[in-house]
Amino acid sequence: MSEAPHRVVIVGSGFGGLFAARRLGRAGAAVELTVVDRTNHHLFQPLLYQMATGILAEGDIAPPIRDVLRRQRNARVLLGEVVDIDARSRRVDVELLGERSELPYDSLILAAGSRQSYFGHDEFERHAPGLKTIDDALELRGRIFGAFEMAERELDPRARRRWLTFVVVGAGATGVEMAGQIAELAHRALRGNFRAIDPASARVVLLDAAPTALAAFPASLRHKAIAVLERHGVEVHLGTSVTDVDAEGVSTDAEEPGLARIEAATKVWAAGVEASALGAILARDTGAELDRAGRVRVNADCTIPGHPEVFVVGDLMSLDGLPGVAEVAMQSGVHAAATIQRRLSGDARARPFRYRDLGTMASVARFRAIAAIGPLRASGLFGWLLWLLVHLAFLTGFKNRFAVLANWAIAFVGRGRPQRAITLRQAFARHMADDR
Repeated sequence: MSEAPHRVVIVGSGFGGLFAARRLGRAGAAVELTVVDRTNHHLFQPLLYQMATGILAEGDIAPPIRDVLRRQRNARVLLGEVVDIDARSRRVDVELLGERSELPYDSLILAAGSRQSYFGHDEFERHAPGLKTIDDALELRGRIFGAFEMAERELDPRARRRWLTFVVVGAGATGVEMAGQIAELAHRALRGNFRAIDPASARVVLLDAAPTALAAFPASLRHKAIAVLERHGVEVHLGTSVTDVDAEGVSTDAEEPGLARIEAATKVWAAGVEASALGAILARDTGAELDRAGRVRVNADCTIPGHPEVFVVGDLMSLDGLPGVAEVAMQSGVHAAATIQRRLSGDARARPFRYRDLGTMASVARFRAIAAIGPLRASGLFGWLLWLLVHLAFLTGFKNRFAVLANWAIAFVGRGRPQRAITLRQAFARHMADDR
């Protein structure tokens, strides 16, 4: 009589969850795998800003997770949100549309990722959406393109100026990439599309409380990136904290009148992240410790103390100060899956997770990017080509790579934005939901 398969539950279908699931596909019938997520897709989050600025469609960067794992016969996908964890009974509770079910496991991999952090000012979210989900990107697309539409019909010069002012809060990679693409949109892609306004007159402001932008990069590359942004018309203000965000604009702690209060219809929040709420659920059940960002402190092998069957990977994991980037998620997910496989083969030794830093890169503008890969420092066109190749390589599926490459050709070689369709529901959905 054959043994029952080892039941593995993976919570989250991002980079950590997907790479863990694929690695466990090698275990075949020895593992019964269930992937649980609140959405039905694997999101390539590093390119969300291109979706928000009309370059890519949601399907280009978010293939259905069922389709991605369709050939993996030992895997099934379950749509729902994990609302409780019982580590003693080894089960998770999954809820969807008010219906709750229990899902037992022998090994659990938590790869729920992170969410936008407003540093205690969650009220800012209504007027300054983050950029963590497809809903965020679609809403921002509606707000950005909708702002140009509203400016076209506005007769009052002051109101028109507010519609044509865009503020991005946070000068990390996401904020820099978003600010650069809004500037490209205004100065290049929308040229000749309007009659009453000149899109190139738009004001794009990038703010950060930190004294430097792109802190993860070497100083030489940071300076080059900021120089490119400024040549494209982006105002970069560092050491400037946002004190308030409302429907009309942004207030800061700056003393300059034009910076202390910025009248802007469109605000984007890219200033910080915090761990998924699942970390707090796990801590409540198991006593696991959380760091200041809500991430779970794990053992060297990515398990939590007292529960070697529970792994925490990716952005939800706090280990050795590792950053919340895709490569950490991928490698820690593979490590957790490999540990489970070794245990099934009789090897119970705990092996520490060793992260291999493969570098950092950011696209600043068309044909301009920066990259730090080991001792290599690249910028300009060469950096952009490296950025392009790496992002294409990590996209899931040939169809997605082909679609992205085609849209990039339209946007970068040409000057169009193939994904400019917007709706009022996208542009104002957050307000409509809050006003009900």
